[in-house]
Amino acid sequence: MKIKLEIFEGPLDLLLYLIRKNHIDIKDIPIALVLQQYLEYLELMKLLDINIASEYLVMAATLIQIKSRLLIPKPPSPEETTEEEDPRQELVRRLLEYQKYKQAAKFLKEKETERLKYLRRPDSLLNYNPEEVYFEASIFDLISAFKSVLKDIPKEVFLEVIKDEFTVEEKIHDILHLLLVEEKVELGELFKKAKNKLEIVAFFLAILELIRLKEISAFQEGLFGKIVIARFNKAYV
Repeated sequence: MKIKLEIFEGPLDLLLYLIRKNHIDIKDIPIALVLQQYLEYLELMKLLDINIASEYLVMAATLIQIKSRLLIPKPPSPEETTEEEDPRQELVRRLLEYQKYKQAAKFLKEKETERLKYLRRPDSLLNYNPEEVYFEASIFDLISAFKSVLKDIPKEVFLEVIKDEFTVEEKIHDILHLLLVEEKVELGELFKKAKNKLEIVAFFLAILELIRLKEISAFQEGLFGKIVIARFNKAYV
């Protein structure tokens, strides 16, 4: 089943996510490291049978080209006084410009949320507590959590013959039923309920589909912290 999700951000979002997660200076990007992790995320998207937009592949080609240019030895030219342009410069310019737009959009969204607090009933999706700080989890945060779960699965689990079949529809029903009993569920605990890799994938795709349908939301208890899911708070729509 090929899945195309509206909640997906673009390749620049993925690069900014990797830069933040690795505490990288945006003006001095270690291309080899970022390229390796970028390709790992694309592989995970393929594993999940998610339709990858062409701009992701274009960005991958751009990163490979930049890495190649950085690896080419510069011939000694003492007469040459002009400093050669850093091949990363154009990418850095695009990222900085895009980051400004993202920050402006975030500022406007925060202002809208503040205004809605005075217009709507402030009962929260996560049992609202003004002292608690939650960050909305991006698609890349979710993929990162999925990646961690797969890494912890013993190799024997991948090799065993799987007789049970798990569908996304069944997992959607299971998640919604679970959120009728519990107000919020930590993503790691949900994955622990899975018996094997196929069930983990089904759970993950069900979560993405429920987010797309605005049935649930995913939040982090702190930046890059544990991810929790809860029913979508329609009071803030």
